[in-house]
Amino acid sequence: MPVLIPTMIGMFHLDAPLERVFPLFTAEGERAWAPGWEPRILSGSRERGSAFITSGHHGSTVTWIVTDYRPAEGRVSYARLVQDSNIGIVDVICTTPSGGGTDVSVRYTLTAVSEAGKAFVSEFLAAQRYTTMIEEWRAATSSALGLPVVP
Repeated sequence: MPVLIPTMIGMFHLDAPLERVFPLFTAEGERAWAPGWEPRILSGSRERGSAFITSGHHGSTVTWIVTDYRPAEGRVSYARLVQDSNIGIVDVICTTPSGGGTDVSVRYTLTAVSEAGKAFVSEFLAAQRYTTMIEEWRAATSSALGLPVVP
């Protein structure tokens, strides 16, 4: 019997064109809206194969590698590693709906590599917590774009 891989997907809409929205989901672009997000670029910039590190929950170090970068298609994916905790993939897909603006889909797929990692993955991907995080992302990216932040 196959083991299910813990995954959660959330979506939100921003009233701005994809060309303005997509850059917010790069290592450098996230500085504009994510408090405490201070990536240290190890190689590259945005393109596939670029690598950087950030500080994670509880002071951990998170190593990130860009695995897919297609800005014209609104797609970026990252592999991430938190030593002795979890590994996974983050996919961000930005699309332009018929009514305008940009729909943003954020999928986290995480695998625990330790008991502490199991607890983290379970908490991080819990439905209510993930929904709250996606709402925080919507509010913060709206603010960064100078859009009204409405509940």
